[in-house]
Amino acid sequence: MSPMLELHDVDVQSFLSVLDSCEGNVFLVTREGDHLNLKSKLCQLVGLTKLIEGGKISDAYIVCENLEDEAKLFRFNLYGKVQDEKEEN
Repeated sequence: MSPMLELHDVDVQSFLSVLDSCEGNVFLVTREGDHLNLKSKLCQLVGLTKLIEGGKISDAYIVCENLEDEAKLFRFNLYGKVQDEKEEN
C-alpha cells in the first residue's frame, strides 16, 4: 500500500463521489489505528459517521492500494475537486 494521505475539511458528498470512481481499495485510517475499507458502503456509513462534524470530515488518513487512486484523492484534497480527463488534455 502507498503512504498515507491526510484529509482535512473535506466535503463528504463530493468525497464519496470520488471514492466511487476509485479502482482499488481505499482505506480510512483513524488516529486509533482502525482501518476501514471505504469501497464498502457499510464501512463508509460506520467510519464516516464517527468522523463527521458539521457535514465535514474533521481529521483522518487515507491509504490507497492503487497509485492512480491516491493521485486522484490527493488532487481532490488539495483542490476540492477532481479534473475530468477532458479538462486535463
